[in-house]
Amino acid sequence: MNGTDTIATELAHMQHKMLEYLQGHWCLFLMEGIIFILLGFSAVVIPQFFSVVIVIFLGWIMVLAGAIHVSRALFLRDMPGFGLWLGLGILQVVVGYLLIADPIAGVFTVTMIMVLYFAFEGVTKMYWAYKLRPLPHWDYVFFSGVTALVFAVVILTFWSETAHWLLGLLVGINMIVMGWSMVKMGLHHKVSQ
Repeated sequence: MNGTDTIATELAHMQHKMLEYLQGHWCLFLMEGIIFILLGFSAVVIPQFFSVVIVIFLGWIMVLAGAIHVSRALFLRDMPGFGLWLGLGILQVVVGYLLIADPIAGVFTVTMIMVLYFAFEGVTKMYWAYKLRPLPHWDYVFFSGVTALVFAVVILTFWSETAHWLLGLLVGINMIVMGWSMVKMGLHHKVSQ
């Protein structure tokens, strides 16, 4: 058996396992899809609010993670890398605080980070869709990936003029598309049981 046959066999095995998982857990995909659609529509309706909420939420997560790093570093002072852990924790607390203290400036920063996120998400979903290709509705996952890449380009193109509301709007649209693809896959695999 050569390398190509081995890859084809492993791919077929992975696709079979994925099909079993989708058929066994179609309801989870359906419910998660519905939740994403509802959250997405909320973000589309009030994008400025969601942009600020995303930044504040991210800030609190960073403050909490930083506090945990600092606490662990102080508790385990003789641990190798003590200074690095302590420095990382302090950096997380400071950056999180800055996002919470000035969420509007944080929206602009996070919007630029979203370019990277959407680009990575798009490539990942298109790769996953390629792996799912023989399964029904793989094209919905591919479309979701292409949509994420388009969002990355849109953010880069219009960042300075629209960053205060674009983050919430694009995250909302992305959630709707992702939810729609999950609902379609869940319903298809319910019917096929």
